[in-house]
Amino acid sequence: MNNEYRSAWEKCLNVIKDNVPSSSFKTWFEPIEPVKLENKVLTIQVPSAFFYEYLEEQFIDILRKTLRMVLGNGAKLEYNVVLSNKNSNEPYTVSYPTNNNNKIQNKPLTVPLKAEEKATIKNPFIIPGIQKLQIDPQLKPDNTFENFVEGDCNRLARSAGYAVAQNPGGTAFNPLMIYGNSGLGKTHLSQAIGIAVKENFPDKVVLYVNANKFQTQFTEATRNNNRNDFLHFYQMVDVLILDDVHEFAGKEKTQETFFHIFNHLHQMGKQLILTSDKPPIELKGMEQRLLSRFKWGLTADLQTPDFETRMEILRRKIYKDGITLSEEVLEYIASHVTNNVRELEGALVSLLAQSMLNKREITLELAAKLINKLVKNSKRELSIEYISKVVCDYFSMPVDALQTKTRKREIVQARQIAMYFSKSLTKYSLASIGAQIGSKDHATVLHACKTVNNLKDTDKNFRQFVEDIEKKLKM
Repeated sequence: MNNEYRSAWEKCLNVIKDNVPSSSFKTWFEPIEPVKLENKVLTIQVPSAFFYEYLEEQFIDILRKTLRMVLGNGAKLEYNVVLSNKNSNEPYTVSYPTNNNNKIQNKPLTVPLKAEEKATIKNPFIIPGIQKLQIDPQLKPDNTFENFVEGDCNRLARSAGYAVAQNPGGTAFNPLMIYGNSGLGKTHLSQAIGIAVKENFPDKVVLYVNANKFQTQFTEATRNNNRNDFLHFYQMVDVLILDDVHEFAGKEKTQETFFHIFNHLHQMGKQLILTSDKPPIELKGMEQRLLSRFKWGLTADLQTPDFETRMEILRRKIYKDGITLSEEVLEYIASHVTNNVRELEGALVSLLAQSMLNKREITLELAAKLINKLVKNSKRELSIEYISKVVCDYFSMPVDALQTKTRKREIVQARQIAMYFSKSLTKYSLASIGAQIGSKDHATVLHACKTVNNLKDTDKNFRQFVEDIEKKLKM
């Protein structure tokens, strides 16, 4: 029985290893030591408080699910956190439970149904069979206004979001649409509004959902003939936060359903918050009646943070984690990692992890070595517009040619190559790619990718075209 806790943790690691990147597994799971297992409570020892907080922030969901899979329902996790002792050379440990974030949870809804009618409305976020309609807001507790650093790059969006949180559905900012490139804080800010609403109005039902998850739920509801339940579920929400709405491009049935949900919520004075990578006027593959509604409220953008904002983000991060870094190290990071907030925080986390695991002081030299490697290896996020431009420049044709209905061989070929690289180098769905390149459907994009792959294998000149364009895109 002495090794029961080790055996349980090994089983957990085998599952986790298949579900996280190998670099994350090596950095965040290999250093963990199992300590004991009592009454389905597994205690694990981690090297520091920062390590504990990062696991809770990034990996708690997979830890909990894996623990339940290995030990059964009711399984719990506890941490032994190693801390340094100022009065002795010997470290000591402190026990922490997992966080219990109930403050932002929605209260169970009483569903208004007529007597003798169907007794439940299916909740697309839970497994069927649960009686109460408990709606999980799907909010991440750390995504608060307090943790969102304000700067010139985001002041309008943040101010509007704060106003909405004080009076959801009662301002002119309905819907509030926040747009910007990936990694600039759209999800954080939209969730911060939801968290503030729950703090100010505990009885309001707040729900955050990503557009891809909404689409998956809608497809499942259609397959099971539960579309009315799906519609009614979303119409009961007081504050609906829909992330990455641009993913609806080309999905007509999903857009139609969301159109009805939008209309109902707006007419009932409920609040809608949308995020997108582009403003409404630039969204393609979307119904005009839906785009017109996106423009009813306020559209606010998030821009790349300037140097001072990046410095404040870093200072806030190390203060929260209880870590001290010199100003010259922070300035080096802020000067070299400039694309977005996600990369900035990721670079800091990597630096802290390397320092902690290798027991090395974070010097300017160490920061320069790691940051230069990260910047060199980081992939520039490509847009479909940029890919289309590179392809058209290579073939000496205007970008607008890809949007025409012509069947000229050279234009069809260029369009297929643009679709091929958009699929392989971006995270856009096939429907979204088709909508932005020639207003085509997802089947056309699939056909284009197959055609390009076939021609690469059989046509030497065509293969050279593709290789030349790929080099230009990866420069």
